[in-house]
Amino acid sequence: MEKVKRPDKRAERSQRTREKVIEAARELFVAQGYGATSLQEVADRAGVAVQTVYFVFRNKRTLFKDVVDTSIAGDTAPVATMDREWFRAACADPTAAGQLRAHVHGASEILGRVAPIMPLIAAAAATDPEIAAQWPDDADPRYTVQYAAAEALVGKPDARPGLSVEMAADLLYGVLSPELYLIFVRDRDWSPDAWEEWARATLTSQLCADHG
Repeated sequence: MEKVKRPDKRAERSQRTREKVIEAARELFVAQGYGATSLQEVADRAGVAVQTVYFVFRNKRTLFKDVVDTSIAGDTAPVATMDREWFRAACADPTAAGQLRAHVHGASEILGRVAPIMPLIAAAAATDPEIAAQWPDDADPRYTVQYAAAEALVGKPDARPGLSVEMAADLLYGVLSPELYLIFVRDRDWSPDAWEEWARATLTSQLCADHG
């Protein structure tokens, strides 16, 4: 008789602790900034000993990187955006309009998590070279994702005739940017749903044949 593999309780507890610390750090970083937040404050917010934070993350830089990475992913699984099910399903949609609807929805969920911490990355990188090195200027992973989406989109029957991959990628990259998201949602007090509908309509008018 095959043995049933029991769940690893220690690993589960460790994962829950990691998630609690990351969430506590994210809340504090957003509320008071990277530089002003201590690991002791993070530990207190998470309800763990500060030694636990040091053991799991080693230092504040590593914790900050994990906060950014999990905000992009939405979880702690080490799966890149282009390998996520939502992204693959969007690219597989048979129409450009359908792909845009799914792609903008997925991007909206990411931006809701990531956009508030983008200013923190710039501020922290300006004062800490080691943090700056974690996000080099020579390769923007966000553009890489949008370029892959554009490659899938331009060959679809309802894509705008003559649309190049580069133009589609630039439009996706610009409209679905954290900076633009913050202008509408944070500065102009739009709801995330209103922003998502605007972004979808804007991109559809630019990238699909039946619009404009």
